[in-house]
Amino acid sequence: MNQDSTPGRTLAGRTLFITGASRGTGLAIALRAARDGANVVIAAKTVEPHPKLDGTIHSAARDVVAMGGNALPLALDVRDAEAIETAVETAGRHFGGIDICINNASAIHLGDTRQVDAKRFDLMHEVNARAAYLVSRACVPWLIHSPNPHILMLSPPLDLRPEWVLRNVGVRDFDAYQYAPGETLTPDLFVAGR
Repeated sequence: MNQDSTPGRTLAGRTLFITGASRGTGLAIALRAARDGANVVIAAKTVEPHPKLDGTIHSAARDVVAMGGNALPLALDVRDAEAIETAVETAGRHFGGIDICINNASAIHLGDTRQVDAKRFDLMHEVNARAAYLVSRACVPWLIHSPNPHILMLSPPLDLRPEWVLRNVGVRDFDAYQYAPGETLTPDLFVAGR
């Protein structure tokens, strides 16, 4: 049993479909699930090493296996609706189901709102909203057969301190709310009836 796991709660044998899992938060979630012996689908764009970004679907899959999980690396551009359907179907058939859908892939432009052109705005909404909807929708036929299905929606990292918002968004006065202030995201959110 891992020291940070609640007794009786584990992701062993569960299948997680994680977009954007080749690096960052997606990879961290994948590795934590792998420690429990989960099946992890690494659904991300990066197949070949990138000169500026760490990680590929293959390096992430190797890391998942090294941590004790099972991995399926799938090349996926979440802007492609047909590719999403194919990837989810492949994952569900490979592992015999999907228990947890994690929409982690994201796009963000840190800059003054007045400088965000329509093309960049469209990219952010295509990845952050449309893709999350399409991936979730594709996973539902598999999730309904899980004894404890979950869909997790993540968003690009934001810092809600006023000086950050002023510098990166260009807004001086705002109100910000967050879900469960101070709560740490752990796999316990996905197991045993929560």
